[in-house]
Amino acid sequence: MNAIEGFGLGLRPDHYLAFRGERQAVDWLEIISENYMVPGGKPLEHLDAIRRDYPMVMHGVSLSPGSVDPPDVDYLRELRGLIARVEPAWVSDHICWTGVDHANLHDLLPMPHTPEALEHMVRRVQFVQDFLGHRIALENASTYVGFTADEMPEWEFVAELARRADCWLLLDVNNVYVSARNHGFDPRRYIDAMPGARVRQIHLAGHEDHGDYLIDTHDHPVCDEVFALYAYAIERLGRIPTMIERDDHIPPLPDLLLELDRVRTVAESVVVLPAAA
Repeated sequence: MNAIEGFGLGLRPDHYLAFRGERQAVDWLEIISENYMVPGGKPLEHLDAIRRDYPMVMHGVSLSPGSVDPPDVDYLRELRGLIARVEPAWVSDHICWTGVDHANLHDLLPMPHTPEALEHMVRRVQFVQDFLGHRIALENASTYVGFTADEMPEWEFVAELARRADCWLLLDVNNVYVSARNHGFDPRRYIDAMPGARVRQIHLAGHEDHGDYLIDTHDHPVCDEVFALYAYAIERLGRIPTMIERDDHIPPLPDLLLELDRVRTVAESVVVLPAAA
C-alpha cells in the first residue's frame, strides 16, 4: 500500500458524476468499504472509473474488532477482494463492536476500557491484519456512555492498542471533541496521548449540539471548535492526511471544496512542534 498526502473527501453517490468529470481540487478520496462489497452494479462501475484518477483509502463500519463473536471470515474475504481491486493507500475501521450473536446492530458501540478488553482487541486486530496481509488503521468512535468497569481513560486504551497490535490509528478529531463534551474531559489530553508515528489519517466532520450532549451526525459543516482542536492536533502530531466526512444533508461538491480549502488553510498556518515533525 502506497502513502498519500494532503486533503481528501469521502466519495458519496451525490458526487459520482462530478468526480468522473473534470479533475477536482482533492488529493484523495475515502470510500465506505461495505458500499462496494457487492458482485456488481453501478457503484462498482463508478468506483472503477474514479479510482483511475484519484488515490483512495478504504474505511469500513462492520469489522467489529471488539466483538466476542468469532471473526467473520466471509466478510474478511470480501474485504480482501475489494482491497485487491481498489489498491488503497490503507484500510481503516473503528475501535468498537457492532453486533452480538452474529447480528449486526449497525452501530459503533463503545468498548470497556479494561485490560481484558484491550487484550481481546489486540488479538482480534492481529488476526485481521494477518488475514488481510495489511496493517489496518483504527478510528476512535464517538461515545455517549461509559462503563463502571473502566480502568483507564479512552486515550490510554487507544494508544496502547496501537502499540500492542502494531496497527495504525485514524484520529477523528470531531469524535474526540464530541466525546470530550459528553464526558467532561479536556480534548487536548486525548490529542497529547496519541502516538504521532501511528496516526495515518485524520477525520473532520460536523455534529449536532443538544446542549448537554453532542451527537456525531456528519450532517453539518465542521464547527470552529473542532477546527481549533484540529489545529492543535496538527501542531502536536504533524501534517497528517486529513479529510471531511459528510454523510447526510450533503451539499453540492463546490461547497465541500470550499470547506476543504479552510482545512488546508488551518493546517498550513500551524507551526508543527519539533517533537511531532
